[in-house]
Amino acid sequence: MLASRRALVAGLLGLAACARRTATAKGGAARVVSLSPSTTEAVFALGEGARLVGRSRYCDYPPEAARVPAVGGFVDPSFEAILALRPALVTGARGPSGPALSERLSRLGIDTYFPPTESLAEIDAMLRGLGARLGVDAAPLTRRITAEVDAVRARAAGRPRTRALLLFGVTPIVAAGPGSYADELLTLAGGQNVVVASTPYPTLDLERVIALDPDVVLDGATEEHGAQRLAGPWTAVRAVRERRVVALADPAVLRPGPRVGSGAERLRRALGGET
Repeated sequence: MLASRRALVAGLLGLAACARRTATAKGGAARVVSLSPSTTEAVFALGEGARLVGRSRYCDYPPEAARVPAVGGFVDPSFEAILALRPALVTGARGPSGPALSERLSRLGIDTYFPPTESLAEIDAMLRGLGARLGVDAAPLTRRITAEVDAVRARAAGRPRTRALLLFGVTPIVAAGPGSYADELLTLAGGQNVVVASTPYPTLDLERVIALDPDVVLDGATEEHGAQRLAGPWTAVRAVRERRVVALADPAVLRPGPRVGSGAERLRRALGGET
C-alpha cells in the first residue's frame, strides 16, 4: 500500500513538472487551483476562468465555477487531488491550511499564492498579485472596484451613522470586530461598529450583545430572514425586539474579493433601512 502511494505521488510530481513547463511557455500560470471563493472569483474577474482546473467545494461564483473539479474544502484540501490536476499555481485565502500546504507545494516547485485579504488595500493587492502570476494586468479591474467603493462611500457621506452589530455566526455568536475586513466595509457603508475593543472576529455572549445595544443587527450567518431566526432569548436585544434585523443572504457582502463594491452597497442599503 505504501509503495503504491509513493508511486502515485511520484507520477503526480512528474505531471506537475510538465504543468510548470507549460506555464513558463505561456508567460503565466496556465493551470490554476483555487482553494477559496474569493480567489476563484478573482480568477474569473480577471478574465482567466478557463485556466481554473480545480477549486474548493465552497467556490460557487460565478456559476461556471461549479463545473470545475473540487479538491476539498478550505481547511481540508486533498494534496493528491491537487497534484493530479497538474497545477502551475495554487492560490487561496490565507488561513489554517495555507502555510503548511504552501510549504509542501513549494518544495515540489509549484508556485503558491495565499495572500491576506483583511482590508480593502489587501484585496487590491491580492488582485494585482494574482494578475501578475497569470500574466494579466489587474489595473482595469482594481480601478473599477475602487470607483464602486468610492461611490458607496460618497452615498453614505453626511448620513447619521447607524450603530450596527455584524454577525458571522450565532452558535456561538461571532461578530465583526476592529481590524477585520468586514469592520472596514461597515464603516465606509455608513455604519458604526458597536464592537470597538476586541479581536477582528470576537466570540460574544448574549449578555454582551444586550449591553452593546446595536440599532440594527446585520445577520451574515443565514440565508433565512434574521428576525425569524433570532428569536427566544434574542428578544432581549432591543434591535431584535424592534425587528431591526437584516439577513445578508448575498455572499458578496462578506466575501473579500472582486465583488466588494456590490457588498458595500448592500451594507449601505441595509444600514439605511432600504430594501
